[in-house]
Amino acid sequence: MNPTQNRIDLEAIRKQFPILSREVNGKPLVYLDNGATTQKPWRVIQAINQYYTHQNANIHRGVHRLSQDGTELYEASRRKVQSFLNAASPNEVIFTKGTTDSINLVASSFSKKYISPGDSVLISAMEHHSNIVPWQMICEEKQARLQVIPMDGNGDLLYNEYLKLLHENPKIVCITQVSNSLGTVNPVKEMVAAAHQLGIPVLVDGAQAIQHQKVDVQDLDADFYVFSGHKMYGPTGVGILYGKEKWLESMPPYQGGGDMIKTVSFQKTEYNELPFKFEAGTPNIEASICLNEALCFIEEIGIDAISSHEEGLLSHGLNRLKEIEGIQFVGNSKSQSSLISFNLAGIHPYDVGVILDKMGIAVRTGHHCAQPVMDFFQIPGTVRASFSVYNTFDEIDQMVAGIIKAQKMLS
Repeated sequence: MNPTQNRIDLEAIRKQFPILSREVNGKPLVYLDNGATTQKPWRVIQAINQYYTHQNANIHRGVHRLSQDGTELYEASRRKVQSFLNAASPNEVIFTKGTTDSINLVASSFSKKYISPGDSVLISAMEHHSNIVPWQMICEEKQARLQVIPMDGNGDLLYNEYLKLLHENPKIVCITQVSNSLGTVNPVKEMVAAAHQLGIPVLVDGAQAIQHQKVDVQDLDADFYVFSGHKMYGPTGVGILYGKEKWLESMPPYQGGGDMIKTVSFQKTEYNELPFKFEAGTPNIEASICLNEALCFIEEIGIDAISSHEEGLLSHGLNRLKEIEGIQFVGNSKSQSSLISFNLAGIHPYDVGVILDKMGIAVRTGHHCAQPVMDFFQIPGTVRASFSVYNTFDEIDQMVAGIIKAQKMLS
């Protein structure tokens, strides 16, 4: 057993996840697709049931007990997110449907005020589609340009090229903290500081980072930070947009209706104050409330302990996979998070994934919503194994044995 496994009570953690006890195709489930979504602990599942059996009501609008209880739980969850991120104010925490929704909100609202024909938006070559397509749409609408920070064959951004592109004065920089397809951890704090020296705001996509490492938005100094609840042990359908209050105050609303209004007449609508200005309509109340439980789960284990365990999983996974003849790693950054993308020479990644599934092993195959990355490496996709706090070294060994079996069957 790797020593890092002794730093957490792995058996106790695994018992909190009911799905980990099920079988797939007659085999114990080995779940290594955490980059797509994490599994949910009992406390999150039970909190959803608790809400619908005891507090279900619309929030912010009712004087009756159920509405008041639901409102307090909802706002308590917002305060928990504020504390988790070390945001300066709960007004800087906006509930959304997820990372994609958060990015679309910023792209739409920010561009209405700050992007004009001839301007540019700067993203990186390793972005998820959700941090490419919204900006493409805005650039088409505004007759602006989308510029791209290039990367090298290891999957690292070319930092000097980034600095050159900054001097072309983009209106905003939008960068992933951790690549979902390569595992590369970008130097976002330094990138934010460099952009701020030129007065350029930065949006950081933290969807693949927030569950693996400590994030302090005041220390990071990003203007916007976005992530999804379902990738950090919480429910689907809820995410967070953190935004500095000065930007959120200046930006127009994204959608109309519901909580985002103060007064409405046929002549004029007066918009609500933050954070409600960006929360139109009835939100995903139970998911937002249950996000609190997911954050409590992380805090009780400790993000440093989680990070240490996952670093051990990554190291063990890389060492074991290197034993396989013909393996081709895609992404070889020295700064890597807890996922590994790879291919087997002469074998399509989809076929590997199908055979692993027959053995109860869940990995992700394909382009991982990062087709430009696959185009850069001239491949159709990869096999991606992504790790979480409940994974074990034995599960990685089972995956390696399954890959060797798949290789023999498919060669």
